[in-house]
Amino acid sequence: MSTPQSPLHLARRRAVQAVAATGAATLLLVGCGSSGSSDKASSDKGSPSAATTAGASTAAGSPAAPAAGDKRTVKDATGTAVEIPAEPKRIVTLTQEDLDAVLALGLKPAGITNGQGLNEPPAYLKDKVQGIPVVGNLLQPVMDKVIAAKPDLILAGDMQDQQVLKQLREITPATLVTMAPTDDWKLSFRGIGNALNKLEQANKVIADYDAKAVKAGGELGANKGAAVSIVRWNPTGPSWMEKKQFASGVALDMGLTRPKAQDKDGNAHTPALSLEKINEIDGDWLFLSTLTDDGKAALKDVQSKPAYQELGAVKNNHTVTVDGSVWSTRGGPLAADAVIGDIGKALAAK
Repeated sequence: MSTPQSPLHLARRRAVQAVAATGAATLLLVGCGSSGSSDKASSDKGSPSAATTAGASTAAGSPAAPAAGDKRTVKDATGTAVEIPAEPKRIVTLTQEDLDAVLALGLKPAGITNGQGLNEPPAYLKDKVQGIPVVGNLLQPVMDKVIAAKPDLILAGDMQDQQVLKQLREITPATLVTMAPTDDWKLSFRGIGNALNKLEQANKVIADYDAKAVKAGGELGANKGAAVSIVRWNPTGPSWMEKKQFASGVALDMGLTRPKAQDKDGNAHTPALSLEKINEIDGDWLFLSTLTDDGKAALKDVQSKPAYQELGAVKNNHTVTVDGSVWSTRGGPLAADAVIGDIGKALAAK
C-alpha cells in the first residue's frame, strides 16, 4: 500500500487479537501426511513446541528428504489447519516480513509484494529480489499476478480480509496466515521456518542474531545503555514506537533503553503527536523514519520550528534518519541486521 496504516486498519488488526491470541506459535504445532512414505515425528529443542516433519527415516534415525508429493499439515496463526507441501518450491509472500523470512532461510520466492508504504520492494532487500515478479502491494495482491506466479505455498502475513483469503485459497489451499497482531518477529519467523520445513535453521538464525545484538551493544562505548527514541514521522505528526515493536525490540536486545516517556509495553505506535507533545519523542538519541513523501515533507517542515529545535537530541546533534521500511515495520532477521547496523554506525562513532 502507498500510505501508512490508518487508524481504521490498526483498529481492525487489534480487533482480531482475541481470535488470534495463540499467534504464530500455532504454526509450530504440526501434523503430517505423506503421499508416498511413512511419517516420523521429531522435536526441536529450540522451539516452544513440537515440530513434525513428513518423510521416511534413515537408518541413523534422522528424517530423509521428503519424496515428491509429500504433504505436511500445520496450523496457521489463526489456528486453522492447512495442508502444505513438505518442501514448497514456489512461494509467494504477501508482506515484507514474510519475504524477509524466506530470504533469510536461503529461499527465493516466486512472487512478492511491494514494501509498506512503497510502490516497490523494500530498499534493504532490493539486491536480493531482482527479477522476482511483484504480485501487488502489501496485503493487496492482484489475483491474476498471483495465479501467474503458480504458487504451491502463499504466506499471507496477518491478512484478515476473509474474501481475499478465500480467493487465495482457490489459487492454492496452501495459504497460511503467518502472524497475529500480538506476535513478535522471532515467533513469526520460527513459525514461517517451520512451515518451510526449516525450523532448525530458523532457530540458528535467531541464535546468531541474539549473539550479534549483544556483541554490537557491547561495542557502543559511551553510548552503551543510551535511551533511544524511535519515531516515525507521519503527515500529521510524529508517532513513537512502543517497546515490543520490532525496532524497539532490537534496540533492547542490544542493551539500549527507551526514554521514560516511551517506556511502554506494546508492539504498535502512538497516535500522531501534536507540537505541544513533541517532547515525548526526545531521548539521548533520536531515530527518525518516514514511509511516504507526505511524511518526509511534514518532517522537513517541523525541523525549522522552535519546538523541534529545542529537543535535547537535536541540540546534541544526536538525530539519525533511518529507512522507515525497516524501522517502522514488524520486521524479520534481515531487517533486524539492518537496525543493528544503523545503531552501531550512529552510536559507536561517537
